[in-house]
Amino acid sequence: MTILLVEDSRFLRITGERALARLGHRVISVGDGNEALRVAREDLPDLILLDMMLPKMTGPEVLEILKKDSATLHIPVIVLSGLSQKNEARLLQSGAAAYFEKSEKMWDQGLSGLVGLIEQAVVASKHPKGA
Repeated sequence: MTILLVEDSRFLRITGERALARLGHRVISVGDGNEALRVAREDLPDLILLDMMLPKMTGPEVLEILKKDSATLHIPVIVLSGLSQKNEARLLQSGAAAYFEKSEKMWDQGLSGLVGLIEQAVVASKHPKGA
């Protein structure tokens, strides 16, 4: 599976790339919202892991554009945020497939939870409700 990892922290981006690659995924990573949109349109990944706090364009703005673009609206987006889950409902309503609270240790200690969300999001995208 090809995963687009959108994360402005270089440390978390590299750590995430390695962790996901160890699980057998092809990982493309970018550090800002503009680049995320460009890569999503060009490469059409199977899944996007999207940080909320990004330079140039925020995660919610990226999510909104992805879900309005016919080329990318089908790609499941898992929102990654270090903020509390108070925004989770709004992000899910905006089209996110899931919300995952990130931390400096998530790639090592919390990866099983994220892997579960990735699997659920991909299955759900292939079998949409009402189809």
